[in-house]
Amino acid sequence: MATYRATAEWSLKDGEDFAAGRYSRGHRVIFGSGFEAPGTASPHVVGNRWSVEGAIDPEESLVAAISTCHMLSFLHVARDAGLLVTAYRDAAVGIMEKNGAGQLWVSRVTLHPQIAYEGPQPNPEQRDHLHHAAHDICFIANSVKTEIVVEELGPTKLP
Repeated sequence: MATYRATAEWSLKDGEDFAAGRYSRGHRVIFGSGFEAPGTASPHVVGNRWSVEGAIDPEESLVAAISTCHMLSFLHVARDAGLLVTAYRDAAVGIMEKNGAGQLWVSRVTLHPQIAYEGPQPNPEQRDHLHHAAHDICFIANSVKTEIVVEELGPTKLP
């Protein structure tokens, strides 16, 4: 068993009005590794005035976690299959909408991987199999109810 930690820190700034909802959602996130990142609420949720430009919001973090977990899982299963992956890029997109109860949730994340190989190239059926195998072992995919879809853009030459 492993334990992962993250600490979120926020404080009210002078001149902000917490009771009226007029306060910055800017905060910082300190990961167990010691890495720190600026965080914010999504401007889609609280508007531009109360979010912080250039900071990561929870919804983006979720999409990034799904994308990177799938990538790392894919690299593992591709290596096990004898393929040589030389580059991987994914422009993942998450969709937030209301569920049947009217609550907002990230209902779907679509991955758009572009993968470069050296040597043998997997055919479409092999690529599908690799993505399914990666999805099955992805810890994050196994932890969320969000629908995860892979729409591979095909082999490419990446730097």
